[in-house]
Amino acid sequence: MKTKKLKKELIIGIPLLILIIISLLNMQMVGKFSKMYQSYFLKQTIWFILGILSMLLIMIIKPKRLFKYSKYIYLFNVFLLVLVLFMGKTINGSKAWFDFYFFSFQPSELMKLALALFLAQSLSLENKDLKIIFKALIITLIPSILVFLEPDTGAIIIYFLIMLGAIIVKKINKKWYLFLGLIIIILGGLFSYFYFFNKDLLIRLIGTSFFYRVDRLLNFFNNNSYQLDRALIAIGSSIMIGEKNFIYIPEAPTDFIVALSIKQLGIISFILIILAFLVLDIHFLSTYFKLKEDKGKIFYASFLMMFLFAQIQNMAMNLGLLPIMGLPLPFVSYGGTNIIVYFLFLGVLKKISKN
Repeated sequence: MKTKKLKKELIIGIPLLILIIISLLNMQMVGKFSKMYQSYFLKQTIWFILGILSMLLIMIIKPKRLFKYSKYIYLFNVFLLVLVLFMGKTINGSKAWFDFYFFSFQPSELMKLALALFLAQSLSLENKDLKIIFKALIITLIPSILVFLEPDTGAIIIYFLIMLGAIIVKKINKKWYLFLGLIIIILGGLFSYFYFFNKDLLIRLIGTSFFYRVDRLLNFFNNNSYQLDRALIAIGSSIMIGEKNFIYIPEAPTDFIVALSIKQLGIISFILIILAFLVLDIHFLSTYFKLKEDKGKIFYASFLMMFLFAQIQNMAMNLGLLPIMGLPLPFVSYGGTNIIVYFLFLGVLKKISKN
């Protein structure tokens, strides 16, 4: 039993340690070449320590209690999303951060955990398809609308992926998927009409900042992004082990961490990142299929949808295969709230799998 338990710990611990080391090495190296990133290594180290402590703390709480009080956790995070619209700091055109003297805090990240917990609790109590869809949409739309006002495109997509993971577990009738698909097509058609024929009205409706983000996604195939150009130059000029020089890429430690890592540490770092995530993904998927309790399965599925999408989107956009979206690479990109939230997810997942 002890040997099996140790193996399970190592399956998560070793790939996670690899990702943390790669992240810290990148923060240390980028700080040497750019003054704006000099404090990133120290801050990222603090975030990882706080993340691990948060994981250990949440593991003290029984999953049943977390699900029981998930409504209050969710409502508190909704309150924070409202508050940040009035008191938040604007960074890169998005009013999404509470700025304190030593650190910034992003409530939209914490909502991911709150949303997954509340959806698991709420949907596990329902058996009728219509009620499941209605509840899931209302619970997801409230934070999505608030985040839309910031605006933060990436977070909205993640919220709906968390919702999709929850609905998939409930195994609703296929006709409802067709219905949801039809709604998406209609909304997409309306958006396309305004985008191509009445952009001024569309900008007034959704705001300049959000329009710019959507416009950047839709114009992906024009391939005229300065960020992407710099990232591809960095990747194209890299070697297997890495070289001690630096090519400036906007938002390199966050969105373009893969390109930064390949340039600074070499192609080998990207191979290690892929292998580490592959081990984690296989472990989480195999654990999910062993679960029997409805709440645990819904929560696990929501996490997997978010976790897998974040990996694929971030890596692919660094390579120019998908549109640029402000989604950090889990456990590798710089960012405090994101790191802590992922560690909190790990703590809950661990407790669920034990039970």
